[in-house]
Amino acid sequence: VSPQLADSEFAPVFRLLTIFAYGTYADYLAEAANLPPLTEAQKNKLRHLSVVTLAAKIKCIPYSVLLEQLQLKNVRQLEDLVIEAVYADVLRGSLDQRNQRLEVDYSIGRDIRREELSTITRTLQEWCQGCEVVLSGIEEQVSRANQHKEQQLALKQQIESEVANLKKTIKVTTAAAAAATSQDPEQHLTELREPAPGTNQRQASKKTSKAKGLRGSAKIWSKSN
Repeated sequence: VSPQLADSEFAPVFRLLTIFAYGTYADYLAEAANLPPLTEAQKNKLRHLSVVTLAAKIKCIPYSVLLEQLQLKNVRQLEDLVIEAVYADVLRGSLDQRNQRLEVDYSIGRDIRREELSTITRTLQEWCQGCEVVLSGIEEQVSRANQHKEQQLALKQQIESEVANLKKTIKVTTAAAAAATSQDPEQHLTELREPAPGTNQRQASKKTSKAKGLRGSAKIWSKSN
């Protein structure tokens, strides 16, 4: 809507339109004498939007604040109004009757005033800076993780290489020991059949000594007879 309407004969309607766009029910009551009257449905609609404005500032809104801002007489009217807003998908939340407050999980957005653009821009810039810091931190963590992975992979390869070398050494050592202790079966049988050098001489000496002993015994036996 063109701002030129603010200075025309339709100024009251224009002002009422801006209240529905940006304002609250309390704003309407403050200027009600200069504005067109509202039906009950229009009042409730503006009350819904007023709750949205409050929800943008605080997520747990006390009943006392809502009753004052919406100019309602009792809690029953307030809860009925909130339930209507929930069914209209204006907001989502729950009524905490024990603690006498409205807990808002979600609410629709409202129109933005021109003078609020700088604040929104600054907020978005701060958000972008925060995202950059978080992204930088994530990249650093990813870099560290990759470096640690490479170190672990190198260590694994080193261990596997050492294990392989150790297996080869054990295999070679075992083969050498087996070759040193093993003999040719035919050679082994030959050695069993043929006595070792000097064995025959020792046996012959033993037989000669035994024979001499027997002869000596015979002589002694003959003399005694």
